[in-house]
Amino acid sequence: MRRLCSVIGWSSVATGVLCLTLFSLPVQAEMYVAGQVGVNIPQKLRTVQWDAGGGPLDGNNLSLHNSLMYGAKLGYYFDSLKWLGVETEVFNATPHVKQQNLTIGGIDFGTAPGLNLRVLTWAPVNLVVRYQMGAFEPYAGVGLGVFFSRFSDGTDSSSSTDVGLNAQLGLRYRVTTNLAFFGEYKFNHATLSHSNMGTTGLGMSAYYNAHNLVFGVGYHF
Repeated sequence: MRRLCSVIGWSSVATGVLCLTLFSLPVQAEMYVAGQVGVNIPQKLRTVQWDAGGGPLDGNNLSLHNSLMYGAKLGYYFDSLKWLGVETEVFNATPHVKQQNLTIGGIDFGTAPGLNLRVLTWAPVNLVVRYQMGAFEPYAGVGLGVFFSRFSDGTDSSSSTDVGLNAQLGLRYRVTTNLAFFGEYKFNHATLSHSNMGTTGLGMSAYYNAHNLVFGVGYHF
C-alpha cells in the first residue's frame, strides 16, 4: 500500500508539473495532442516466481496473446530548442495469458486455463527529441512508465501498480502545419508484482516486456 501511494504521489506530481508547464506556455509554442492505435506484441512473462507464503518458487515462462492497443498523447516542443520536447501519454492493451502448461517449483501441474490480463500504461513524462526534415520528423523518446495490470479468470481478479520503462521511436509526417500522421515503435518493460491471485492466495511476480507497433494522428497548435 505504501508503495502504491508513493507511485501515485510521484506520478501525480510529475503530471501536475507537466500540465501546468504546458498550459502556461505562450500561444505560439508548439503543443500537440494525438490519438494512437496499434498492436501490442508481448514477449512471454519471464522470471516468473510464485509465493504461497513459504518463499518464492520458480515457475515456467508464460505465453501471452497479441492484442489491440490504443491511447492518447499530449506534448510540447520547446520554442528555444525546437528539437527537444516533453509529453505525457496513456495507452491500454489486453495481452491475455494463453492456455498452457504450468510448472511451479519444479512440479508440473499440467495444462492450466488462460487468464485475462489488462495492462494500462501511463507515462507521466517522456523526454522526446526530433530531427526536422521538412515534412518528415523522425523522433525518439524515453520516460518512466507506470503499469496498472489486472489478472482475472472471470470470477477472481488481482490488480497491481508497478513502475518500469517506456521508450519510443517514430516518424511523423506533417500533412499541414497543424495536422500530422505518425508511425511509432514502442517498447515497455516492468516487473509485474501481484500479492494475491484470487482464492488461491498465491503471489506472483514476472518480467513484462512488450513491443507496440502504433499508428496515430496528431494536431499541433
